Amino acid sequence: MFGTTKAFSSFAVNDIPAARRFYGETLGLDVSEENGLLGLRLAGGASVFVYPKPDHTPAGFTVLNFSVGDIEQAVDDLAARGVSFERYPGFEADGRGIVRAEGGPMIAWFTDPAGNVIAVMQER
Repeated sequence: MFGTTKAFSSFAVNDIPAARRFYGETLGLDVSEENGLLGLRLAGGASVFVYPKPDHTPAGFTVLNFSVGDIEQAVDDLAARGVSFERYPGFEADGRGIVRAEGGPMIAWFTDPAGNVIAVMQER
């Protein structure tokens, strides 16, 4: 039914100007704003819609994943821009916050200003 229909992902934030700065300046994404809503254009042509929700509660899961060729460099670059990395029970992370579990990708999680979880990951 929807095999040929364009789709996109979306999530909420509680502060559109802070989200615009974070996604545009900190992460370096192409961000547009129209009528108080954000559009994030991702590599490969994908898009994400970000909308305001004053009573926003961050999701308990990752809302956006970035696949990188060198996770250590990506984590170092993000840390230099003021990003802090999350540690979760059951996932052993190194000093940078990178989880290197056997059998899966290397991954590090961080949050946007609204508390939404984002990941950088590198396939092995």
